[in-house]
Amino acid sequence: MRARRMRAGLKGWGGVGAMAVVCALALAFVLLLPWTQSHGDGSTGTGGRGVAEGAPAADAACKSPEQQTLSPSAADGTTIAAIKARQGERRKLIVGVDQNSYRWGYRNPNTTGAGLEGFDIDLVHRIAQDILGDPNAVQFKAIPTNQRIPAIKEGRVDMVVRTMTITCDRIKDVAFSAPYFRTGQQVLAPKSSTITGYNDTLAKKKVCTAAGSTASTRLTDDLETGTLPATTDISTTVPNQLDCLVRLQLGEVDAVVTDGALAASQAAQDPTVELKGAPFTAEYYGVAMKKDADDLVRRVNQILVQYRANGWQASYDKWLSATLGEDAATSRPPAPQYLRTS
Repeated sequence: MRARRMRAGLKGWGGVGAMAVVCALALAFVLLLPWTQSHGDGSTGTGGRGVAEGAPAADAACKSPEQQTLSPSAADGTTIAAIKARQGERRKLIVGVDQNSYRWGYRNPNTTGAGLEGFDIDLVHRIAQDILGDPNAVQFKAIPTNQRIPAIKEGRVDMVVRTMTITCDRIKDVAFSAPYFRTGQQVLAPKSSTITGYNDTLAKKKVCTAAGSTASTRLTDDLETGTLPATTDISTTVPNQLDCLVRLQLGEVDAVVTDGALAASQAAQDPTVELKGAPFTAEYYGVAMKKDADDLVRRVNQILVQYRANGWQASYDKWLSATLGEDAATSRPPAPQYLRTS
């Protein structure tokens, strides 16, 4: 049975091409392993059509974490000054990204140098252009899902732009920009599966999530409160959410829970899987930075004001419309609200 599942998954990816992807993932894991032990300076390097209203996966005592950000400003401060003071080849914005999320942040083997591409990558280039005057003045660093916050707190990166959901728990450790994308958690499973969504059909099923993700936190909480069937096995966690797709293809798990925007792109990669049921949360992606980097947070928020007006839609059309639909209304974040500064 497992062998048949693996062959079906590989067939969906295109035989040899699939094996290349699996090998690439394995290599990426090896290369990224030192990140969990040192600062390192190596460089790097998602189909639903909308998001249903849902309860954010957040602490009940915290209200609207996506609104806990500073008002926009184009002024330089100590953080931005330090970035601009870097000399020579080091005068770059250091950004933590994903290199394995199709259409978000991934290496395209069909381009010269297998350069990083995707919706998140477009935003990074826009930020670099504004701060340093050069969209390519970026040092990309591949960051596993569970290393996003440590990389920021330890100063390995200036910011993380990696489909990172703004949550109440996370704003205790890092500062976020205003939201730049709206999504929600969904279930991804084989088309032949009896799973119909985030419901009782997950009983006696193995579900994979990325360690440190909002999906992992939500499943743990829902299992404890009885929202999920007690027999649901959520013990499988991996460093990166794409690793869950590989586990699904190999027949090691029955389903994946991740952001619907990411799951839609994964379904585009492998036609043997599909989204099951509607999104069951409403969440927002933000750019994450150090807690005390107020000037950088304000600057990114100023850039996002401009980007939402000119740039966001073009990037959506290029990277995400094929998987999320041409109507971007449900993916656009709400008008930003900021903390009072007076």
